[in-house]
Amino acid sequence: MMEFFGFRVVENLQKIDQDIQKSELQYHKKRVLVSKEFMFDAAHHLHCYEGKCKNLHGHTYKVIVGVSGFVNEIGLVVDFGDLKKMWKDEIEIYLDHRYLNETLPKMNTTAENMVVWIYEKFKESLAKYPDARVEFIRLYETPTSYAEARREWMEGE
Repeated sequence: MMEFFGFRVVENLQKIDQDIQKSELQYHKKRVLVSKEFMFDAAHHLHCYEGKCKNLHGHTYKVIVGVSGFVNEIGLVVDFGDLKKMWKDEIEIYLDHRYLNETLPKMNTTAENMVVWIYEKFKESLAKYPDARVEFIRLYETPTSYAEARREWMEGE
């Protein structure tokens, strides 16, 4: 066994069907929440609003998505890479470095409206994962201000 600075170097990686069986990869059958964060920069302005935000301005937004589901046979709910691909291919293209008043559906581009749109887009994207569901989307417009859409609010009304 080799050690460097107190860390052990693994020389023999575990091998499937030798050190661990495929049936052991799924440790449990519980619902688990996984979460991923995304960032985008965009410009917008608000209609029928008296304040600074009536003028064209921009934000660096942060989005946190929370998805729950039951782990599959190898122990995953949703691959983080798949969440990233959904974001990149189906959502970010309408948001990043865009004028949101043009690229989003007809709406006032408030954080409250945008978070619902993002929730709906993620819900559509997750259709290939039958057990997975969007639990929440949190959209930060500034580091200290966010709007949130939760499944129980979206589907309970």
